[in-house]
Amino acid sequence: MHPAFSILFFTTLAGTAQGLVVALALASLLRVPMAPGFLASALLVAAVLLVAGLGASFLHLGRKMRAWRAVLMWRTSWMSREVIVLPAFIALVGLWWLIERSGSGPRFGMLFPVLAIVGAIALWYCTAMIYACLRFIEEWAHPLTIVNFTLIGLASGLLLACALAVLLGGGANLIAANGASALGLTLAAWITRVAALRRNAGIRHKSTLQSATGIHSPTLVQTSMGMSAGAFNTREFFHGASRAAMKNARLGFQLLAFALPAALMVWAMASHSTWPWVLAVLVQAPGLIAERWVFFAQARHPQNLYYQVVS
Repeated sequence: MHPAFSILFFTTLAGTAQGLVVALALASLLRVPMAPGFLASALLVAAVLLVAGLGASFLHLGRKMRAWRAVLMWRTSWMSREVIVLPAFIALVGLWWLIERSGSGPRFGMLFPVLAIVGAIALWYCTAMIYACLRFIEEWAHPLTIVNFTLIGLASGLLLACALAVLLGGGANLIAANGASALGLTLAAWITRVAALRRNAGIRHKSTLQSATGIHSPTLVQTSMGMSAGAFNTREFFHGASRAAMKNARLGFQLLAFALPAALMVWAMASHSTWPWVLAVLVQAPGLIAERWVFFAQARHPQNLYYQVVS
């Protein structure tokens, strides 16, 4: 598939924001001591990331004024459900921020933290199911898609919570509460992402060149594109990168999104330093974009057997 950068930024920003909100909600439920005003500031960061992700998603739309119609198919479409859940989650985070900023948080007890966790999980599931429900794209049609969206979002969000605790003075208690979990989730996300890569590399696709063309010769070889010139089919369903570029992208995102941030987190916890948490976020950010690019680029649309792949 041809990855649209608007979708890359949307899924990455929104996933990290969800993880940050979950980290803050769990800290509130467990009554982890936080510096005055830190919770409101961190919620504001999460809200900004969510709104930025929502704005990025609009860039992918052909007719943006008709975006509201996406909610009409909520009974059958996971995208419609995401379109409903995302604004509701943004509104929930924004309301929680307003309440914390006004100092009225204790009046509501654990209501907002619990709702935030439920909303984040629902949004991860809706977003992941947009791709996991597409059975004809076998690289996505697997439970690992849901697992990876959730684990990567949680890992990046908890890491961001630790970095914000450093930058905004949230307190060492928050880092102590989230640091080990951020490391564990980063490693778990790495393991499951590698498992998905290995599974996808071994897929024996049901569609073949014979089934795509209707020519059942066992020696059939494609020597030219299915169209004489470029068209929608040849642009939107294939990334155009070479095999070497794909291999480098797979290695690169594992290094930036998982290996280096994990090493920096270990360093931070072992040396009781604070700046490695911030550095880990800066290193991980491009790695998350690269990971999501590979997620989309590795998907082989069956139509490429006829329109794109050249022997």
